[in-house]
Amino acid sequence: MSGFFSKDRITAGHEYNRWLVPPAALAIHLCIGQAYAFSVFNDPLTRIVGVSESASADWSLSTVGWIFSIAIVFLGLSAAVFGAWVERVGPRMTMFTSACCFGGGFLVSALGVWTHQLWLVYLGYGVLGGIGLGLGYISPVGTLIRWFPDRRGMATGMAIMGFGGGALIGAPLSVNLMELFSTESSVGVAPTFITMGLIYFASMCLGAFVVRVPAADWRPSGWAPPAQSNRMVSSNNVHIDTALKTPQFWLLWVILCFNVTAGIGVLGQASVMIQETFSGAQITAAAAGGFVALLSIFNMVGRFFWASTSDYIGRRPTYFIFFGLGAALYILIPIVGSGLGSLLLFVAAFSIILTMYGGGFATIPAYLADLFGTRYVGGIHGRLLTAWAVAGVLGPVLVNYIREFQINAGVEPANAYNVTMFIMAGLLIIGFICNFLVKPVDSKYHMKEEEESQAAAGKAAKA
Repeated sequence: MSGFFSKDRITAGHEYNRWLVPPAALAIHLCIGQAYAFSVFNDPLTRIVGVSESASADWSLSTVGWIFSIAIVFLGLSAAVFGAWVERVGPRMTMFTSACCFGGGFLVSALGVWTHQLWLVYLGYGVLGGIGLGLGYISPVGTLIRWFPDRRGMATGMAIMGFGGGALIGAPLSVNLMELFSTESSVGVAPTFITMGLIYFASMCLGAFVVRVPAADWRPSGWAPPAQSNRMVSSNNVHIDTALKTPQFWLLWVILCFNVTAGIGVLGQASVMIQETFSGAQITAAAAGGFVALLSIFNMVGRFFWASTSDYIGRRPTYFIFFGLGAALYILIPIVGSGLGSLLLFVAAFSIILTMYGGGFATIPAYLADLFGTRYVGGIHGRLLTAWAVAGVLGPVLVNYIREFQINAGVEPANAYNVTMFIMAGLLIIGFICNFLVKPVDSKYHMKEEEESQAAAGKAAKA
């Protein structure tokens, strides 16, 4: 069995068509992207006992809300802890393990719903599913970077766009299955979890069995490594453990954390935010839902657009746009929203912000590959995703608790988000400064030829 999953087994010949690899990566990311649609289960999970409405024995919305947060935390932790293992065993083993964890997480959660034990849902979707998210997130990205050294941004954009778009499949699938399985005595969550777990497991296994890695000396036809005159794109490799000793890693950690914080808090509160900001316009729940869907589309499109753009203008200039334009838009939102009352400008501003939120996710792996080389980029990327775990808690806390504090202090709901928008702008300005400080990695951190040979020999021996 180990031979079937080994890297040697999936190493492609020099004539292999690299365009067959992106569908395998998308098969993984479109599945794990369901995490962005988990909120459709929140209300039904508060009616497991009461069915039509919450009963005293039902779980509260606040306790159910922790399921998603736990999953995001374990996404970041698992990506960091298992980064070196991912590099050693290769994408097929990693993707298969991800399928087992993510699909299995749904099954354990179904048991938790049936027995009405919330800790089992935390363990299933939160811990086990979160580990599946982390492993499934980083492995396809590192693989595509190696297949597309000439278009690193585009390659990562293709995969991570799938993660952003996974909710567009996961949300209607979840709703339709719950409607199918619901009865007078059940909201249909448990059988929906079982069905989705099996569907996602099968789909992710397909991607795992199709994926291939390039030979060590493979290069795209007619492509040569970039000239060393481009100081921000290195042809040298930095070991996964050494990367953490560089200032560049921690600058990128802050860059990713603050870019995600500024976006994820808004995305999680978008429906309520637009209804409260334009209360006089009587924004319906359906219209607010449409706003959330629109932001999800821009989030998805931005992942491919900005990552591909970074191939032409560079990763550093791309992040300057994210932080400079993003800060300006956050400052303008209170003016065009509660100030001018312009719904069109409000929606336009947030749509642009969400493209850059998604673009930040998709561009960061290519930024890492430029600075640290491609050999250990998957593992380094995994450790950097701890920034996402922090932002997944920090962003919603900033938006939700500052809003609550403002309203309790007597501020009108339409103005309750103004302070938060200015704080988000401040975080992006700090990100701008950190991006300005990013320089090429010092040569003392580069792996020497003998170190790379020893590392390759060690991997072969362990395999």
